[in-house]
Amino acid sequence: MKELKEFFLNINKSFYIIICGLFLLILVSFIDNYIFGSNTEAMNNIEAISAEEAERQNILDEAEKLALSYDYDTAIALLQSYTGYDTYEEMTAAITEYEETKASCVPVNIDEVTHIFYHSLVVDPIRCFGNQENDPQCIGNNQWMTTVSEFEKITQEMYNRGFVLVSIHDLYEFVIDENGNEIIQPATIMLPEGKKAFVLSIDDLSYYHSYDDYGYAAKLIIDENGKVRNEYIDADGNTLVGAYDVVPLLDDFIEAHPDASYRGAKGTIALTGYNGVLGYRTDISYETRHDINWDKQKWLEEHPDFDLETERTEAKRVADAMKEDGWTFASHTWGHKNVGETSLSVLQGDTRRWKENVEPIVGETNTIIFAHGTDLERGLGDYSLTNEKFQYYYSEGYRVFCNVDATKYATHFGTDYLRQGRRNLDGYRIYNNAIGEQDNLSDLFDAKTIIDPDRPPVPPL
Repeated sequence: MKELKEFFLNINKSFYIIICGLFLLILVSFIDNYIFGSNTEAMNNIEAISAEEAERQNILDEAEKLALSYDYDTAIALLQSYTGYDTYEEMTAAITEYEETKASCVPVNIDEVTHIFYHSLVVDPIRCFGNQENDPQCIGNNQWMTTVSEFEKITQEMYNRGFVLVSIHDLYEFVIDENGNEIIQPATIMLPEGKKAFVLSIDDLSYYHSYDDYGYAAKLIIDENGKVRNEYIDADGNTLVGAYDVVPLLDDFIEAHPDASYRGAKGTIALTGYNGVLGYRTDISYETRHDINWDKQKWLEEHPDFDLETERTEAKRVADAMKEDGWTFASHTWGHKNVGETSLSVLQGDTRRWKENVEPIVGETNTIIFAHGTDLERGLGDYSLTNEKFQYYYSEGYRVFCNVDATKYATHFGTDYLRQGRRNLDGYRIYNNAIGEQDNLSDLFDAKTIIDPDRPPVPPL
């Protein structure tokens, strides 16, 4: 009997332990489902709210950037695209601010838009200008070129004075008149009162062989972060990647100062083609060896792995990235021709070479920026209807024609084309303004404060 009693007692203990264990499991399940489960749901809700706040903040930040670049309508539309935007005070306040700022803007007088231009910038003035006594190239460098230091100071001072960069294509629009003819007319650009619009262009951004070893950047590339940068070979032969010329320097400045540019506008790049473009040897002559000179031959010997299609592909990648970022392109004639002194037949052949070798890389353009500062005719009125060179360029699709003109404003609208003079911000102008021999840059900056201390005296042109 005693053994039987102990048997049942052990069974009761085991049953009790099982019951307690089941109770604990049920209790743990209850706690997990109704306490920790609620916390998990709460955490998910908090994360969802945080994601919504981050999305709203991103939209607010993007709208602010658009408004700073004077694109108020797009900024407002972006804010209003957010579901329930009118229930968020920060969004409605931003919309009100942008509407009020837009209403206070005034139209730009297109006749008072100045156009400045540069060549490739000098990174190392000592290498570039150093041998003034014995090297004609150094003399030319000193006359024609601007240094990185000067460019950065000019850009900052013009910004401080209220200048805003606009594209040359912002200046005009084509419309159809009452007779069904396409005509050109000034476009409307609205800026806050006190702001002044200007246009910028860069000549000869091909990184010619003649620039080698003189302290210029070597080419434009796309870096590992997807930004357009320069390769620069320093005096010791090291290849560096960074902002060493107008394109990346201006990109960086506008990224830091969105209000320096009207709706993200950048400059216009005027390209020849005989040495390729943007630092790439894209001309067919490198492959055919036709009309090849000593510079090209030397370069080919130094690059035995040269492949024309690779050069063209890489150049197009850079050009596409630049266009996506607001830059535009123009012809500078394939062979850097003086259009006033060159025969029509030669200019026709030159244009064919530009369209065959440069246009596939940078795309079609309606703009030609004449080399050597010349033009098809003197003055700034309408081109003569009997001017065969004008008629030819017009037939090739060109509608914007630019020369060099030291005057502050030089803009003329023909019936269906635009002519505009450009001001050269080069060593010659900067130096002569700095020493008081000229006064044709003071509306833009004080030449005495921006001139590079490493620039030697500039001889007359």
